[in-house]
Amino acid sequence: MIKNDFDLSPTAENPPLRVEVQCITPPSEEQLEKMKVFFMAEYSADDVDFIIKKDPTVVGGFRIFVGDENYDWSTLGRVRQLRKSFQSLEKAYDPGHIISLLKEDLSTFELHAGHQQVGFVSTVGDGIAIIEGLHEVEYGEIVLFDSGVKGMVQDLRSDGTGGVILFGDDTEISEGSRVVRTQRTAGIPISTRILGRIIDPLGKPVDDGGDVNAKEYFPIERPAPGIMERKSVNRPLETGILAIDSMFPIGRGQRELIIGDRQTGKTTVATDTIINQKGKNVVCVYVAIGQKAGSIAKVVSTLKKHGAMDYTVVVSSPASDNAALQYIAPYAGCAVAEYFMYHGRDVLIVYDDLSKHAVAYRTLSLLLERSPGREAYPGDVFYLHSRLLERSAQLSDELNGGSMTALPIVETQAGDVSAYIPTNIISITDGQLFLESELFFAGQRPAINVGLSVSRVGGAAQTNIMKKSVGSIRLDLAQYREMQAFSQFGGDLDPATARQLKYGAGLMQLLKQSNNSPMSLHRQVITLICAQAKLFVDIPPREIKKVQTELLDYFELHNRAVCHQIEYYKTYSDDIRRNVAITAKRFFDERYGGTGKH
Repeated sequence: MIKNDFDLSPTAENPPLRVEVQCITPPSEEQLEKMKVFFMAEYSADDVDFIIKKDPTVVGGFRIFVGDENYDWSTLGRVRQLRKSFQSLEKAYDPGHIISLLKEDLSTFELHAGHQQVGFVSTVGDGIAIIEGLHEVEYGEIVLFDSGVKGMVQDLRSDGTGGVILFGDDTEISEGSRVVRTQRTAGIPISTRILGRIIDPLGKPVDDGGDVNAKEYFPIERPAPGIMERKSVNRPLETGILAIDSMFPIGRGQRELIIGDRQTGKTTVATDTIINQKGKNVVCVYVAIGQKAGSIAKVVSTLKKHGAMDYTVVVSSPASDNAALQYIAPYAGCAVAEYFMYHGRDVLIVYDDLSKHAVAYRTLSLLLERSPGREAYPGDVFYLHSRLLERSAQLSDELNGGSMTALPIVETQAGDVSAYIPTNIISITDGQLFLESELFFAGQRPAINVGLSVSRVGGAAQTNIMKKSVGSIRLDLAQYREMQAFSQFGGDLDPATARQLKYGAGLMQLLKQSNNSPMSLHRQVITLICAQAKLFVDIPPREIKKVQTELLDYFELHNRAVCHQIEYYKTYSDDIRRNVAITAKRFFDERYGGTGKH
């Protein structure tokens, strides 16, 4: 039985099965008879009503809708099926033969082709679509709207409807629009050619480098490595920043939080760490979440200037992106990092920043009508970041021994580390670097607060020579900060206290470092040994950085042997300490007529 669009009257008790056929050329009587036999058997129907609709987008063949299920018997659908059938033989077939196969009469085409469910949009707005009809759809599955926009299922409701976050413009979707399952979770196309590129959270290049020719589809959500798949963190990831490598070392596979108020140098610490990985066989991934496009461009420009883009991938989701894209951005970046990690590479990933990521997720959750909790965040906001950061690991040798080191960034308000999101992420990570506004405005770069910063893993991964060279510098700095606070009340200071304050002020100067100028290991170790020997105590504070640079250059010119010994053997010995002390004394004698004397 064939009806038009408006003839919907059912027969008595057992109404016929309603089958909508979209096509350009109507099916022949023979084709209709084969379809009728197929659908009567498939749905145990007594009869079939065919509703024929003309649709120029079908191109050739038919698209058939039965309830919420879709049978794609169009030309493109046949191509997809035949591609699977001939995948193992396509090299043996010549192109002309394959084309002739695709042009066979539809009557020879098997009608047991796979099908997919079809749903419909009930409401749409603010980047969220509420759909109904996809009864078997799963959480996290990608669905495709008839306009071509993709979305991800984020809400499954008891009434059979579902909430979908949209990865495109919602103006192209209207009430009643069709939506189909893809039976795939969100993923990102990837290959080794992605290095040096800027991509969006969906894996599309946003630079002018052309296609990345991706050969693999890597899921953006996957379980974190289990206990038996990991091994302990035992190798350092050197940042090139003296204050971090000496006192708060980071190991490969660790998660170290960078936290502080806005404009305190958090991104600079991360980019300096990326720049320092040059020549160290480390892949870097920088994920920009909700940043201004100008800020992202500035980071990319800095990385290009120092040759760091050759081994870096930038995943960009600027503030102009909708909340859905900002939400999946860190997971997409993590998928890129995991791809290289599971291929045995060491990877550094920077999430800049997770505060904006949490805000994007809160926006989506409120639009999906989830119950708000503390600070209007949903109840699963802790899981949001824990399932992301737990994917960082040092893999076991059986899994090729790759690693992923995470540097998540979190922005605080007025230095409040006890706010909801900061405390969540502090509890997930293996330590934090707290950048203090007061130190930053006083000219200390990087503005790391020694008292509130900690690394819970890095000491185990620190090189022997760095661990032995640091000595009591962290304790000395803590005592200096305490003495400095009391000295502001005035009064006379005894000579020992005055000298301790002078020594602490000198340490603060030595730990200063300009942007994008990471220090090599030998320069760090020589600085620490000389500082422990208190060779800079009598140098005026304003001149300490200049003297430090001159001293290190002097070592590289007159004592290259000790520099190479530090750099390649990384083992502390009394001979190295004496060698450094002798060369440093000779430098001060030549330049200033004695240690610290001009």
